[in-house]
Amino acid sequence: MRVIVTRPLREAHVWVKAITQAGHDALAWPLIDIRAAADRASVARAWQDLGAYDSVMFVSSNAVDYFFESSTESAHKGEAFQRHAQLRAWGTGPGTTAALLRAGVAADRIDAPDAQSPQLDTEALWTRVGSAVKPGHKVLIVRGSDGDAAHAAQGVGRDWLAQQLIQAGAQVDFVVSYERWLPRWDEAQRELARQAAEDGSLWLFSSSQAVLNLRALMPLQDWHQACALATHVRIAQAARLAGFDAVHETRPLLTDVLASIESCS
Repeated sequence: MRVIVTRPLREAHVWVKAITQAGHDALAWPLIDIRAAADRASVARAWQDLGAYDSVMFVSSNAVDYFFESSTESAHKGEAFQRHAQLRAWGTGPGTTAALLRAGVAADRIDAPDAQSPQLDTEALWTRVGSAVKPGHKVLIVRGSDGDAAHAAQGVGRDWLAQQLIQAGAQVDFVVSYERWLPRWDEAQRELARQAAEDGSLWLFSSSQAVLNLRALMPLQDWHQACALATHVRIAQAARLAGFDAVHETRPLLTDVLASIESCS
């Protein structure tokens, strides 16, 4: 079976390598082009104001990577984050946690759902941190924004979390550390996509935005013969709306994805 990995390029190669080692033909085919935020000044101000916050929530590993890459601190980035004794780093899963650890944030400063949690999303994160949020708690949410993507991402998870925080009496601010752009495809790439819609390839989606971008790039394509593997129920819903008849769901951990690929083959 050929597996089309639609994750952004930074993460796609790791997944392709693991899927290939498991005995499948895997292809990195990013459906989201990730770039640093054009507004670097806002990220710089967020770094300057970190001491005013109790928690920083990162929506993804890309949010972590681009936030820390934008720091102008001369000290180690993790040390610059941790000099604020009260500051906690929040994430929604192992990928974000791994990015925070790479950036130098100590494990005991990170709050995230347990890796064995049935869900790895903002709802699971809220179950973990909600009881610690009191009136006056200040939270910075580090997220992405859409560049020239054809459809704006709904951001259901982060908006839901912000609502829970506000209802608990917290103050919520946002900063954009990266941008999502629609990839540029030539006719040869579109022809390959047409073939992959009918030849039994498995499309691996880890973002609803990737599904929306595929629809924007191939607006007339019929996907009912294609098979999709989605790492969240909301992504699965987006794939069904796009026309995929066979849609399987899996947890976003690589081990779970590999097991799901085996069950699809």
